[in-house]
Amino acid sequence: MTGAFLAGLVAGYGVAIPVGAIAVLILGLNARTSFRVGAAAALGAATADGLYAAVAALGGAVVAGLIAPVAGPLRLAAAVVLLAIAAHGAWRALRPRTAPGGPADGRRGLDTPTRAFAGVLALTLLNPATVVYFAALVIGRQGGTDPGAAGALLFVVGAFVASASWQLLIAGGGTLVGRMLTGPRGRLVTALVSSALIAALAIAMLLPR
Repeated sequence: MTGAFLAGLVAGYGVAIPVGAIAVLILGLNARTSFRVGAAAALGAATADGLYAAVAALGGAVVAGLIAPVAGPLRLAAAVVLLAIAAHGAWRALRPRTAPGGPADGRRGLDTPTRAFAGVLALTLLNPATVVYFAALVIGRQGGTDPGAAGALLFVVGAFVASASWQLLIAGGGTLVGRMLTGPRGRLVTALVSSALIAALAIAMLLPR
C-alpha cells in the first residue's frame, strides 16, 4: 500500500512540476490579492490532477483482469507513451520562446477564494493530456494485476498531495521562490526535472519484475 502512495506522489510531481500558464496565474493571483486566493487557486489545480488520477486509477482497476493476457505489450506501450510525454516536455522547454507568458496571463475575475478555486479547476481540466499520462502510468504499473480499491485510492491521494504541495509552494513562494520558478530559467529547469521523472517511471516499467 505504501508503494501505491509513493507511486502517486512521484506521478503527481511529474505532472505538476512543469511551470506553465497555470503556475503563472496562481503566482499572479497570490501577488495581486492574498495568499488565501492563491492557495485556493493552487488547490483547484491539484484537485483537477487528483480527478484525472482517479479516472485513470479506477478505470485501470476495472479493466485489470481484462488486460492480463496482453499485460506485457501494454506495459511496453505505456512506457513508450510516457517516454514520448517526457521527450515532448523536454523539447518544449528547450525550444526558443517567441512570446512570454500564456493564455492565463493577466486573467481577472478570480479575486475570491471560491472563484479562484473554481476557475483554476476548470482551466486545468481543459488539459485532457493529463489523464493520458496517468492512464499510461497506471496501466504500465498494474500489468494484469488488480491493485484493489485501497491501492487505487492511495495512488490518487499521493498524486493529489504531490500536486497540492507543489502548487502551494508556488502560491506561497512570494517574489523570491515564485519569480525563480516562473522565470525563463525556472521554467526550463522544472520542465527538464519533470521530463526526467517521467522518463524514469517509464524505464522502471521496462525493468524485469
